[in-house]
Amino acid sequence: MDKKIYIAIVLYVRHYKLFYVGVSPKFMSITLANLATQFLERPGLSQSTIRSYESAMIPLLQQYGQVPIDSLDRQILKQYLNSLTHLLYTTHNRHQTIIQSLFNFAVEQGYLVANPLAKLKRRQPCLAKGEHNTAEAIRYLTSQQLQILYSLVEQNSRLHTLILLLHRTGAKVSEVLALDLEQVDFIGRKFLVIGNGNKQRWCFYSEDMTQVLEKYLKLYRHPGHPALFTAQHPFTLKVTRLSYRTAHDDWTNLVQQSPELAKARLYDLRHTFAMERVGLMGIEELQTLMGHTSIQTTLRYQKVISIRAEEVARKALHTLTIT
Repeated sequence: MDKKIYIAIVLYVRHYKLFYVGVSPKFMSITLANLATQFLERPGLSQSTIRSYESAMIPLLQQYGQVPIDSLDRQILKQYLNSLTHLLYTTHNRHQTIIQSLFNFAVEQGYLVANPLAKLKRRQPCLAKGEHNTAEAIRYLTSQQLQILYSLVEQNSRLHTLILLLHRTGAKVSEVLALDLEQVDFIGRKFLVIGNGNKQRWCFYSEDMTQVLEKYLKLYRHPGHPALFTAQHPFTLKVTRLSYRTAHDDWTNLVQQSPELAKARLYDLRHTFAMERVGLMGIEELQTLMGHTSIQTTLRYQKVISIRAEEVARKALHTLTIT
């Protein structure tokens, strides 16, 4: 070997070793599963927050849990997020936010130099799926649709209980699925959830909910798990918390049975709760029940009511003018 080449190789190896030895152990690559564990073990996180983070990260960990985090580039993570087509766009954006926070944590801990998802744009509503983000496009179920819905779901105790709880409390699907049985106050007919900004709020359910809930707890809920809503794998028989994907699939199968419910979404139950209460209580009280940070968000429902009233008034005026 040429002496100059040999000296160059030796110097390169020595430099590499010195650099490697001098680097903090934090810069040594770890797997995504190890990173997620450290992320969830941070002090100060409530159990509801941890469960919310877990629900967003588990699908990602199932695919890439054993992969070193420095191998997960922007393209891989974008492809993963784009594959979550079954999620409502708001839920999709929550998953993206949590995953971005996970990689921000990796940067803070010195495992990565930069977040591969930095400044990634959020998914926009898909009109083909009936998703909207304007006040005028708030979708809720009419009394006729609710009657059809409850007549169809009576035979499915778990889904019946979930639907009624969402409709009667206005809670988000993710909040209800994160509940443990011990968090429900059966005497006061209420439960505490952790909403946006890690803020706590009480959700109250009506008396007619009690019998449906008791039936589900007695006959259908799996007692070996702390979750309020449980599921059991058909082959392994492992009991887990009911996932959003399973709840969404159950809902989809249900509403497909009726043309009147064909475009109804599980999230529409929360909108229905709000629309039923506009005008029956102060807007500030409704804001508290919904857990809205801004009063402007709550005012959307009042705006929809006003638009509907104007439409009815104009139609009535037109009819009276003709006659």
